[in-house]
Amino acid sequence: MKKLVIAIDGPAGAGKSSVAKVLAKRLSYTYLDTGAMYRAITYEALRRGVSDEAAVTAMAETLTMDIFPKTDTMHVTVDGEDITDKLRGTDVSQHVSKIASMAGVRAVMVKLQREKALKGGIVLDGRDIGTVVLPQADVKIFLTASVKNRALRRFHEMKDNSESISLEDIEKNIQERDWQDSHRSVSPLKQAKDAILIDNSDMTLEGTADAIIEICKLTCDESN
Repeated sequence: MKKLVIAIDGPAGAGKSSVAKVLAKRLSYTYLDTGAMYRAITYEALRRGVSDEAAVTAMAETLTMDIFPKTDTMHVTVDGEDITDKLRGTDVSQHVSKIASMAGVRAVMVKLQREKALKGGIVLDGRDIGTVVLPQADVKIFLTASVKNRALRRFHEMKDNSESISLEDIEKNIQERDWQDSHRSVSPLKQAKDAILIDNSDMTLEGTADAIIEICKLTCDESN
């Protein structure tokens, strides 16, 4: 099978990262968690007390960020420090949309993401992969689910990490994040015209991956 560039976009909690990891493993592809990249910038901005767009952009330009797989998840290091376990906290989740909407920050991240996708054989997930980062991606998926389902998934994820937060608060946070992501002036969340919509509210993780792999197979057949 041709080494494809697979772009998976969608709202918070749709399971993009989980599905992308399964796809990458089954296809022997590289997985790039672009959301984790923005969370890393957000975490560093909060830790350093930086909030002005110019200052955050300048910070992003000087950071040495690396993303690499380990047996448990995709790990992110900044200036040599592994900060993976700090990226899904409530504080980061509440601020990441604002940081990700900064044009300067996105320019830095998009450049890095495009460089990593050059050779193909890669799965990227985020909010604007198919519309902005890689509009020529071989396969574009827009993955979504109901707010209720997405909130439940995030609730269980945070519960496993021993974070105390109510399901109602998570659902409210997701609704606010959806609005912010879809209404921001820079690279808003939206489905690319040629992306295939998959609502996985009632699908398992493996079932979602199966559906995307079938789409990949059809894409390869059509290109032969």
